[in-house]
Amino acid sequence: MSFIKSLRCKECGAQYPVEPRTVCDNDFGPVEVEFDYEAMRGKVTRQSIESGPRSLWRYRDLLPIDGEPRAGLRSGFTPLIKADRLARELGVKELYIKDDSANYPTFSYKDRVVAVALTKAIEFNFDTVGCASTGNLAHSVAAHAAAAGIRAFVMIPHDLEEGKIIGSLVFGPRMVKIRGNYDDVNRLCSQIADKYNWAIVNVNLRPFYTEGAKTHGFEIAEQLGWQLPQHTVVPVAGGTLLPKVYKAYREFITLGLVEDNKPRFYAAQAAGCNPVSQAIEQGTNLFKPQKPNTIAKSIAIGNPADGYYVINLVNESQGYSASAQDQEILDAVKLLAQTEGIFTEPAGGTTLACAIKLIESGRIPRDESICVCITGNGLKTVEVMQGQFAKAPVINAKMTEFDQIVEQIAETPPQTTQPPVKA
Repeated sequence: MSFIKSLRCKECGAQYPVEPRTVCDNDFGPVEVEFDYEAMRGKVTRQSIESGPRSLWRYRDLLPIDGEPRAGLRSGFTPLIKADRLARELGVKELYIKDDSANYPTFSYKDRVVAVALTKAIEFNFDTVGCASTGNLAHSVAAHAAAAGIRAFVMIPHDLEEGKIIGSLVFGPRMVKIRGNYDDVNRLCSQIADKYNWAIVNVNLRPFYTEGAKTHGFEIAEQLGWQLPQHTVVPVAGGTLLPKVYKAYREFITLGLVEDNKPRFYAAQAAGCNPVSQAIEQGTNLFKPQKPNTIAKSIAIGNPADGYYVINLVNESQGYSASAQDQEILDAVKLLAQTEGIFTEPAGGTTLACAIKLIESGRIPRDESICVCITGNGLKTVEVMQGQFAKAPVINAKMTEFDQIVEQIAETPPQTTQPPVKA
C-alpha cells in the first residue's frame, strides 16, 4: 500500500502530482513528498515494521514508492554500536555509533537514498540514471544500476580521490570528470536532466531520493528499543541527511511509535567547507557559499542545496554546530578505529571530531544519550591516512630480533590516539 498524498512545496505549500520534479513553479522552493499519516495510523506499527525484511525496506510504508522495491533489497539495517570504550575515552555516559560504513553494497549511507531513487526511476520508466557526486553517490548509483540492468552516467569533480574513481568504474557506468568542484558538477547535471530526460537521482528525483535518508533515523530509533537519542550529531554536505533524520524522528512520534523526548540535532562540517556551521555559530539562517578546501571531500559542498533547512532545524531543536580542522578529522578517524574497530572516511572523522568539540564545550551534556552518525567507509579514502602512522619495522625471521621489538614496546609508555577528555 502507498500512503503518498502528493509533492508539496516546502515554502508556499503548493501541491503537485507525484512526478519527477525538483522545485515549485510559484516560488522555486524545493518540493518534498507528503504522506497521509492519518491513513497510516493502526497500519504502520512497531509490529508491522519488525516483521519486515532486514533492510531499509522494512520501512516501505513510510517511503515514496507505489509498487514493490526494485533496488537496494539488501541495503540498510546497518549496526547501531553502543560505543562503551569510546564513551569512556570521551568521559560520556551513553554513546552510540550509527555505522553506515557497513552499508551494502557500497559502504556508505548513499545506498539508502539510491535504493529509493532507483526504484522510483523504474516506476517512472526512465532508461538512464545518473548523479552529481563527490564519490559515494557515484559508487552507489553505479552499483544499484548494474544490479537493476539500467544504464548509468556518473558525473564527478575532476580531482576526486583515485580510490573513489575505481570504486565507481568497477560497476561499469559511464563516468565523466568535470573541471571544478561539486557545485559546478551539480549545475551541469541540472541541464543534463532537462536535455536528455534522464533520472539524475539528486536533481529531478531529489524529492524521492532524500526520503531514503529517513531510514537512517528510523533504524536508530528502532535499534535503540523504540527510543530516540537525546543528541544526534550528523555530517552536513548538501544538507540531505540531517533534515531527513529529523523527519524520521517526527514521523515516528506522529505515529505513536516513540515518545517525544525533544531530541536535539547538531551539524558537523569540516573547517575547510563549513557554510552551515558558520551560519549557525553566527546566529543567522543564511549561509555564505564557500569554495571547499578540506580532506573531507565527500562532504565538501560549498553551496548546500538544503543548507537553509539544516540551519532552521538545528536551531528549532535547540542544537548547535561545530567544525573540525583536517588534522582533528584524521585524529578522530584513528580514535574511532582504535577504540571501536570502525574505520570511517574523513566525513565520519569530521562528525566524531565535531561531537568531541560539542561535548568539551558543554553543548552536549556528558550524562545524556548521544548518537554519532558515521556515513562512509575509510577503505574508500586510505590515501588521506598516509603519514599518520609510524612505519612498521622489518626484521629477519629470527626470534631474537622479534624479542627486541617486544622489549622496545614494553619500554614505551602507552598513548591514546587523543588526550582523554576530562569528565
